Amino acid sequence: MLIKLGYDIQFDLPSPASFVGMVSVHPSRSHDLREPDELSVDPTTPVTYYIDSFGNRCARFLAPQGSVRLSSSTLIEDSGAPDPIEPGARETDVEDLPEDTVQYLLSSRYCEVDLLSNTAAQLFGGRPRGWQRVQAVCDWVHNHVTFGYEYARSTRTALEVFNERVGVCRDFQHLAVTLCRCLNIPARYATGYLGDIGVPISPAPMDFSAWFEVYLENRWWSFDARHNTPRIGRILMATGRDAADVAITTSFGAAYLKKFEVVTEEAFQTVR
Repeated sequence: MLIKLGYDIQFDLPSPASFVGMVSVHPSRSHDLREPDELSVDPTTPVTYYIDSFGNRCARFLAPQGSVRLSSSTLIEDSGAPDPIEPGARETDVEDLPEDTVQYLLSSRYCEVDLLSNTAAQLFGGRPRGWQRVQAVCDWVHNHVTFGYEYARSTRTALEVFNERVGVCRDFQHLAVTLCRCLNIPARYATGYLGDIGVPISPAPMDFSAWFEVYLENRWWSFDARHNTPRIGRILMATGRDAADVAITTSFGAAYLKKFEVVTEEAFQTVR
């Protein structure tokens, strides 16, 4: 299937500001793109790209004072299959983990592994290791945390999610990531596009989505503690230790958001 992706983000800047944007489809999916996936800045501004330490494609530019618009539109080919499931996938002992996965066992800005380790052991220590234990974490977070945009708070950590039991999609994933790390399962935060494909259309405005990935059986697998069901058309943009590593935009100077629109929907081709 073909999926249309795009965004329209606008800021008011009281003075010029440097930006880093993480708005590209992840390099691992670039071969699936059927149109260019390039950031357009209005007023026209030179944009340079680099790959960060987590393997994400990042854009840098200097935005002028005044109204600034960031936009893009592209098409990507997707299998149309739901997220893969492998109930028999096994955990890897810490001493046998690849070196680049070890960092995803540690505490990070929003994931306080040290403060939730005892809780994770009490809740999940007796569960079978591997896929079943990760799924048990997802089930628990999904069933004990209430979703609502009115609960959005950019500073909420995993421990606060556990105590408050409310949040938006990033909060669900931060708590699940932290609990998995507490159980010595490498887990990383992921962000990207996830449209209402194969599910009832949500009345809420479309947004970028968050999920998480765990390392089992020598590969990374996608899990989603908010939706807690395999989904179609999950298009990765970036991964990191938590949301601090994969901010959609970072401005080095004041920037006031005026507009934020995201498009991710199945594109139907006309047959002639």
